[in-house]
Amino acid sequence: MEHKLKSVLSGTGFYLLLAVCLIAAAVSGWFLLFSGDKPDEEQAAPTETVSAPVESAYIPEPEPEDEEPPVEASAPVPVEVEIVPTMPEVQVDDTPVMAEPPKLIVEPLKGEVLMAFSMDQLVYSPTLADWRTHDGVDISAKPGTTVLAATAGTVSSVEDDPLMGTTVVIEHQGGYATTYSNLQARPTVEPGDLVTAGQIIGAVGATASAEAAQTPHLHFSVTQDGEAVDPGEFLKS
Repeated sequence: MEHKLKSVLSGTGFYLLLAVCLIAAAVSGWFLLFSGDKPDEEQAAPTETVSAPVESAYIPEPEPEDEEPPVEASAPVPVEVEIVPTMPEVQVDDTPVMAEPPKLIVEPLKGEVLMAFSMDQLVYSPTLADWRTHDGVDISAKPGTTVLAATAGTVSSVEDDPLMGTTVVIEHQGGYATTYSNLQARPTVEPGDLVTAGQIIGAVGATASAEAAQTPHLHFSVTQDGEAVDPGEFLKS
C-alpha cells in the first residue's frame, strides 16, 4: 500500500493529482464569487416606484410665416423714342400706260432706184428736164404694183399734186412723215385712216407730169419735223 502511494505521488501521478486539485479550487472560487451577491439582493427592501403625474403634452403653436413685404411699384423708366421723319407725299401718276407696238419699217415696194436722194448737190430730173435737188427716191415699178405703208401711222392727206400726181402723206411718231407720189388716181386709204406697217395704201400709176418720158416709178420721200431725210437711212432705222 505504502509502495503504491509512493508510486502515485511520484512521477506522472503527482502531476495529475495536482491538476485536479487546482481545477477544484478554481471551480469553488468561481462559485463563491458569483453566488455571494444573491443573499444581499434577496434581503434588500423592495423599492417603491413613485410615478410622477403626467402633465399634458405641450404642443407649441406654429410660428407665423414671415410675410414678404409688398413690392413697391418702381418708377417708370423713360424710353427714348426714335422719331422717324415723315416722308413727303409723292404724287403718283396713275395714268394707265398703253403698250406701244414695236417699231416696224418696211420698204414701200421693191425695185430699181432710178434717182437717189440728193439734197447737197444737184441731180438731173428726167421729169422736169433740169438739174435740181431731189428730196426722195424714185423706185422703178410697173403700173398697178401695190404700194405699202413704210410704218404705222395716220393718213394726213390724199391729194392730186399737179407735178407729183396722186400723193398720199402719212404721219408717224417722232415727227416723221412719209410721202408716196405718182399713185393711181384712187388710193385705198383716206385722210384720218390709221395704217400699219406693210398695209396697202395704193398702187403705182402714171399721174405725175411728163410720166410718159420716163420709166414708171414710185416717188418715195421722208421728212422729220419738216426737214428732208434720206429714205434709205430711214428704212434702215
